[in-house]
Amino acid sequence: MSRVVLTTLNARYSHTSIALRYLYANLHEIKLDATIVEFAIKEENELIAQSLLELKPEIIGIGVYIWNASKIEQLLTILKDKAPEVIIILGGPEVSYTPYRINIDKADYIIQGEGEDALYNLCKRLLNKEKRQELIYKSTPLDVKNILLPYDYYNDEDIANRHIYVEASRGCPFLCEFCLSSIDKRVRYFDEDKFLESLERLWSRGARNFRFIDRTFNLNIEYANRLLDFFLLKESPYFVHFEVIPEVFPESLRSRLIQFPPTSLQLEIGIQTLDKTVAKNISRPLNFRKIVENITFLQTDTKAHLHLDLIVGLPGESLEQFGRNLDTLVSFSSAEIQIGILKKLSGTRINRHDEEYSMAYSHIPPYDIISNNLLNVETIDEMKVFARYWDLCYNSGNFTHTVKLIWDEKSVFDNFRAFSKWVYEYSGKSTAFYLDTLAEYIFVYLTNIKNMQDLEVANVIADDIMKIKGRILPKFLRGFDLNYKQQDALKLDASLKRQQKHM
Repeated sequence: MSRVVLTTLNARYSHTSIALRYLYANLHEIKLDATIVEFAIKEENELIAQSLLELKPEIIGIGVYIWNASKIEQLLTILKDKAPEVIIILGGPEVSYTPYRINIDKADYIIQGEGEDALYNLCKRLLNKEKRQELIYKSTPLDVKNILLPYDYYNDEDIANRHIYVEASRGCPFLCEFCLSSIDKRVRYFDEDKFLESLERLWSRGARNFRFIDRTFNLNIEYANRLLDFFLLKESPYFVHFEVIPEVFPESLRSRLIQFPPTSLQLEIGIQTLDKTVAKNISRPLNFRKIVENITFLQTDTKAHLHLDLIVGLPGESLEQFGRNLDTLVSFSSAEIQIGILKKLSGTRINRHDEEYSMAYSHIPPYDIISNNLLNVETIDEMKVFARYWDLCYNSGNFTHTVKLIWDEKSVFDNFRAFSKWVYEYSGKSTAFYLDTLAEYIFVYLTNIKNMQDLEVANVIADDIMKIKGRILPKFLRGFDLNYKQQDALKLDASLKRQQKHM
């Protein structure tokens, strides 16, 4: 039994909620009567409600996010139907800013903004049976040096099987109008010594998968270097993820990044657009020379895995401009490129463009753009399919060399767009492909539509697929005299000769 239950629905089991652990850590004496219960959005709401109510709570606090808003709304109804006496408190981005993206009528209280202090004070009053006050509690940004850190509340199962989310800072100095972080215009840093002590305790318990949620990890170089030093002193294997700004990589940072071993470091770099006019229009800084210089350094001199972001649908950016962005990015980077669709998040300033650019958005999570004055409904839908195929073919790493045959030294965007249109018409779907099926579609496209030689294409596809040990050659390739088979035969022959020599 727990008088206070803190819960949310994570996007998948491997994720954990750092927010719930912050709230729990700062409940002070109430922690003795509180517990954290996490679910994944694939779980059934009826079973989730049953699990929560079995704890006999007086208060249930729920974190509402873009990925779980729809399910949380349904869950609220079930909880109130089954246990109307239980007090429900909502928090999180989806109820912190207007317009609300969830019907809050079933909730008893809403905490908007950072909830560490607000939740504690509200729960203390409610557990003491004080009278109901206002519905909405608005919290101002806190002094993070006074917040109790959450990291001791990752349990052994989290550490063994799930991502451990951490943050060295909150806020962002930039004003990118599509991003919620731009609301908090100053960066607040946690106490370095206390934070590093927490990381050390996590490490000693076996944590090896750390995902920093800071928006601008490399803004404070001294702090960033100290954090990098923490991991460089550790023995691999481990994995660390940082979100970085592409313009700031001084020598002290570079000298550390080159020391990270393979598979240990991932850097997410928000490019979003390479068009200066569009970037200025959405209040985003853009230094193209620095972007090229630093991404080239990261690719050439470090072993970091790079994840770059581009957005479709920004106000004032045509499809042709987006295509040029993609062409340019591929021309100097071989990194993973995540193609996202613009979203209208409550609380952001992107809505100031609605009238001028006829921006229309879905009211259903994740609030994707539907159309604007430059991209109609059909084009946006087409780009969603494009983005899914791009993930399957380019970002997956399964077709590293094969994808280059699709554009064959010409426009990446134009050629991949033609390919994605063809595959969608040919297959009738954009997701849930088996690797062999997708490989065969690519083969048919390249040989029948682009008129490439069967054996040439078969060899490239086979080399890409069979680079992973344990894979089985797709059936459609088994009739070809493939180079990789010949190489395997040579290796086997050499091995037999070595064995015979020692007999």
